[in-house]
Amino acid sequence: MDNIKSPIFEQLPGIPLADEDASDDDERDSDDNEEDQRTPDREASPDGSRSVADDGSKSVDSFSFQNDDCALDEAEEKARLIAQVLELQNTLDDLSQKVDSVKEENLKLKSENQVLGQYIENLMAASNVFQSTTQNPKKKPNKKPSKPSS
Repeated sequence: MDNIKSPIFEQLPGIPLADEDASDDDERDSDDNEEDQRTPDREASPDGSRSVADDGSKSVDSFSFQNDDCALDEAEEKARLIAQVLELQNTLDDLSQKVDSVKEENLKLKSENQVLGQYIENLMAASNVFQSTTQNPKKKPNKKPSKPSS
């Protein structure tokens, strides 16, 4: 099964196959042992970085790896923050457009309300005119019955 590789594995050679992990770990261990033999004055620290045994200070290799990690972390954080800023700007633009459309709709509704209010007032005024002319003849005067005096 080691001989069968798809084009994706050729494009991404750094990703080991599931059955290749054991052999790769053995190779890495042997590489680490060779480094230890070449640099006997350096010891591995608990975090996996190399340190000089004499004074306990970190080696240049470890320092550069940490700087690279910090730089990568900072770059990732910067990219994440930039993405958040862009997303917030887009959200702000969308909300601003919605506010503008709501303001326009509000002005339109106020105008329609004024027109309808005037229309209703005109109808009521016309209705009062008709009521005042039609109600006068229908009204009968209330006569109080006279009481005989005793």
